[in-house]
Amino acid sequence: MLKNKLRLTNYGRKLLIVMLMNFLIFPMYGEPQTEQQRILNKEKTRFYTDLEIDLLINDLTEAALEAIDQVAGEAARAATLSMLDREAVALREAQRWKQEAETIKRKSIKNNFVVGAICFLGGLAAGVTGVLIIRN
Repeated sequence: MLKNKLRLTNYGRKLLIVMLMNFLIFPMYGEPQTEQQRILNKEKTRFYTDLEIDLLINDLTEAALEAIDQVAGEAARAATLSMLDREAVALREAQRWKQEAETIKRKSIKNNFVVGAICFLGGLAAGVTGVLIIRN
């Protein structure tokens, strides 16, 4: 129990320090600046205010996020197209193998018919020859 109390007091101290540092680091102004600051100095260098820097950072962040989203979309589109291309190649290969199997099946049916006819004629010839030999 004592450890938890010390832990809570340590967290409370750290929280208090962080809150006080926020007030010390970021000064607060009672009223906004009314006069326009000089933009260019003698060397023609532009000075940006903190607000302008924050706005530029926000704009660049938004542009970067949009670019990242666009690139992610393009990558997804490219991955989809490559997947479709592989699928089309696989389908063409399957169709080619199917046609080849049908061709082999047709040829085997034709070959079986020819072999059957040859065997029938050979058997018929052997039978006729056998009958002629037995009659003589």
